[in-house]
Amino acid sequence: MPEIERLTVTMPAEMAAVVKQAVESGDYASTSEVVRAALRDWKLKRTLQLDELTALKVDIDAGLADVAAGRVTTFDAARIVERGRKLLADRSPSA
Repeated sequence: MPEIERLTVTMPAEMAAVVKQAVESGDYASTSEVVRAALRDWKLKRTLQLDELTALKVDIDAGLADVAAGRVTTFDAARIVERGRKLLADRSPSA
């Protein structure tokens, strides 16, 4: 069994109420279990965000290399903005 460390967490009353409700409704056995589940979810989401950021940096570097090599001759900012808006709209609301 992994080593257990006790932490004190301070949160707004509204968040505390949500945590307590999750326990009272039987969804979780304890407030610690709620916090552990939330941290697991946060860790997964953070990993996905970092992966997306890494991929974006690779794309930016590739684009800058194309510009430096002269492989890009036109720049249509409006088209790029529109494509970005479409990609953002297509993303799931939980992302």
